Amino acid sequence: MLSLPLVISQVGHVITGIVDNIFLGRIGKTELAAGVLANTQFVLLLVFSIGMSYSLTPLVSQAHAKNDEQEKAYLLKNGMVLNFLISIMLSVLLYFVSPALLDFAQQPQDVVDLSLPFFNVITISIIPCSLFFVGKQYTEGLNNTMIAMIVSVAGNLLNILLNYLLIYGKCGLPELGYMGACWATFIARCFMGLFFVGLLFYSKPFKTFKPFLKKAGFSLKHCWELFKLGIGSAMQFTFEVTAFALSGIMTGWYGKEQLDGHGIALSIAAFTYMFSSGISGAATIRVGNFKGLNDYENVNKASKAAMLSVLAVMGGFALVFLSLHNYLPQAFSTDSEVIEIASKLLIIAGFFQLFDGMQVTILGILRGMGDVKIPTIVTLIGYWIICLPLGYLFGKTLGHTSQGIWSALLCGLSFVAVSLYIRYRILIRRKLLQQ
Repeated sequence: MLSLPLVISQVGHVITGIVDNIFLGRIGKTELAAGVLANTQFVLLLVFSIGMSYSLTPLVSQAHAKNDEQEKAYLLKNGMVLNFLISIMLSVLLYFVSPALLDFAQQPQDVVDLSLPFFNVITISIIPCSLFFVGKQYTEGLNNTMIAMIVSVAGNLLNILLNYLLIYGKCGLPELGYMGACWATFIARCFMGLFFVGLLFYSKPFKTFKPFLKKAGFSLKHCWELFKLGIGSAMQFTFEVTAFALSGIMTGWYGKEQLDGHGIALSIAAFTYMFSSGISGAATIRVGNFKGLNDYENVNKASKAAMLSVLAVMGGFALVFLSLHNYLPQAFSTDSEVIEIASKLLIIAGFFQLFDGMQVTILGILRGMGDVKIPTIVTLIGYWIICLPLGYLFGKTLGHTSQGIWSALLCGLSFVAVSLYIRYRILIRRKLLQQ
């Protein structure tokens, strides 16, 4: 039950991009490709910011297990300051380098021209996003997963409504065309971030927490602890998402149809990934609680339960991908060539579902145990040293285009999942022997 609201919350976040792609796909191939390109670049910034906020959950879980209210207050305030400042710096940096970044991608010029203004708007949305994720990770550390789910669902319903109103100019609002999708996303993310902050500081359930918040001030010790754990998580996510983002750029070398097919398949795969990400988040919470009590027997039991759960869930999605690969892309596009490309990529995605689910779940387990250094090295090797060179070899050198690139993703995910499982077994055996 702990993981279900997490799954809904994580899926809701990905639905924002899926909704944008569905609306853009109805406008035209070039508009869809521009949205895919802009979102592909933006995700690099987003996941780094998300990863930084992930340090809150295990630390808050440990403090919560010990009933240390003042420590939780310090973590919330300093986590919010740290992540807010990082998001501002990242968004400003990316705003100014966006023209060079999009040109470097070597995509069709009409796609680049359309994606630049789209990209600049969604880049700024990283700031309210950081507030949402700080609140999300903090409340999850308290074993309260419902609040993030409610805010996420409300934000996504708002995004769907605003996409329709702003793209087509309904209810007296301006008709913005494809740009309406990015403005809808920006407004929805502002709502989610500000609403979450309001809940944390002004709602009745957190009323008894206010005296501790007043005493908590800026703490270099807490900021460093959050940064040290967060930077590992941020780099782990960045290595993986960079591999997928650069795979998208390589796919774009072969035309907008290939890029559209990649974007559709990736949106569907990202949707199922968020189920395993929710299980991973629940594992981080439970492992963090048991680690705070120095109870590694239950750490092991919770970890095994999480791994079995993700294998069952992602195994089910693998069967769905393999059996419905010809039909799922039809929800995104009416172009027969784009649908055919996406359907072939979904077959490969079906095979890497289990590995993708396992790697993110074990990362969550290890994060709850406070282990980030070795997992970060594993993700670096798997995604940058194995996946990207193989993607270039299979896609360009051997001429398999997008299917070759996605086959390389399968190789990288397999290596990371197996390596992280070995790391977990070594670590848990060592901890159990010490007790």
